[in-house]
Amino acid sequence: MAYPVGPAREGFLVKLKWKKGDTVIYPQHGACIVLNIKRMKAFGKTSDYLILRTVINEMTLSIPVEQISAVGVRPPVSSSELQDLVSVLSKADPRVPANWSRRFKNHQEKLKSGDVYQVAEVVRNLAARDRDSALSAAEKTMYDRARVNLISEIQPALKCTNEEAEIYLDKALEKGVLKPAKTTTKGAVKSATKSAAKPAATKAAAKKK
Repeated sequence: MAYPVGPAREGFLVKLKWKKGDTVIYPQHGACIVLNIKRMKAFGKTSDYLILRTVINEMTLSIPVEQISAVGVRPPVSSSELQDLVSVLSKADPRVPANWSRRFKNHQEKLKSGDVYQVAEVVRNLAARDRDSALSAAEKTMYDRARVNLISEIQPALKCTNEEAEIYLDKALEKGVLKPAKTTTKGAVKSATKSAAKPAATKAAAKKK
């Protein structure tokens, strides 16, 4: 049974600078909605728990209030910080370990940190890797998860739909690692002219013989 958010428990939410209905970020779960504070007994100890509902899958999570900082629960990125996020996502040539196990471990650590810029690095790096060669099944799962988490954080900052947040993410990547290749019109014309000239030159040489 969930306790109502009474005056004492509202004090916890004030102390945490969050109120019921606020969006917070829980590493590896993405954006979550604050539901309330609930007093529960677990492992022989009674504690106050912050109750969250994940935006993705709508799963309920319970976190002991004293462990909130330790597990990395934090406010989402603000609208003013989005440009910094775009700068990370749009970096053209990120340095990524070539060794699969080192790269995977490095990206796992970044995701566990819960830092939005490190999550953005994972998305950018794996997008670049996917562009050059197909991702392994494990990296594809990691890439999809990191994208979903990042989109769930961009959405409240922009106050938009998930679809619009995904478009925003893709446009940022298109400024860097997923930048469309430029069409070299002049080069293509030059190449076509040379190709057309070759058979003509061969014909002329044959006539002289």
